[in-house]
Amino acid sequence: MTDAGLLARHLAAIAIAQEAGDLARRHFLDRDAMAITFKGPQDWLTQADRQVEDLVTGRVRAAFPGDACVGEETGGTEAGSVWVIDPIDGTSNFARAVPHFCISIGYMRDRKIETGVIYNPITGEMFTGRRGHGAFCNGRAMKVSRTDDFMRATIELGWSTRRSIADYTQLMTRVVGAGASFRRAGSGALGMAYVADGRNDGYAELHINVWDVLAGIVMVTEAGGWTNDFLTGDGFAKGNAILAGAPGIRAVLTETTGIAA
Repeated sequence: MTDAGLLARHLAAIAIAQEAGDLARRHFLDRDAMAITFKGPQDWLTQADRQVEDLVTGRVRAAFPGDACVGEETGGTEAGSVWVIDPIDGTSNFARAVPHFCISIGYMRDRKIETGVIYNPITGEMFTGRRGHGAFCNGRAMKVSRTDDFMRATIELGWSTRRSIADYTQLMTRVVGAGASFRRAGSGALGMAYVADGRNDGYAELHINVWDVLAGIVMVTEAGGWTNDFLTGDGFAKGNAILAGAPGIRAVLTETTGIAA
């Protein structure tokens, strides 16, 4: 694919995320009309999830009919040219009127992550990354944290029901025991964007799905950070552990979490 084709998809992802965010925001502000169901324990679903995903996939298929779409609510298969969509990452926050959620759109070509867009329609922050072209928040270049002292670091820890509570509490205990602070904010995509922007020094989760993290991976690396090889093995189809952070804490974060970098 030509660079013009990749740029067209990058710009389309930004425009589609903006439109999808407008729809999500309208649902978010209409609390009385929100219908909430559960796909499983702590696995929230609102009618906005499906409507937003339908909007995004519809726009992508109209503009790039040869591309495939993989989404949280609709599924899909890996292809040579594929969009990976989380219509609302942080649905539990969204459903509880907590304004920390986002639309996440990633694009990959031949297993290389080319573009990532993460948009919080409440704060208006549009995080973008394009392989070889940097990472930005509303046009401002993002850079990862410069910290090299783990005892001054803040690590965001994601949680998944696919791993035991004991595994999660052990991870938390090890991070705190090594001297870092931790937070859990409920959106893996925004957690990764915050690493890219230096707001988190690192992000770790023992299992996360591809639609939650793909867009953030390219942002972190383009902002000067690092991630583990999330797509290794069957990571695309079944999810994997994710570890990302600032260069200065790579060794200690890897050792502390036990997630191979």
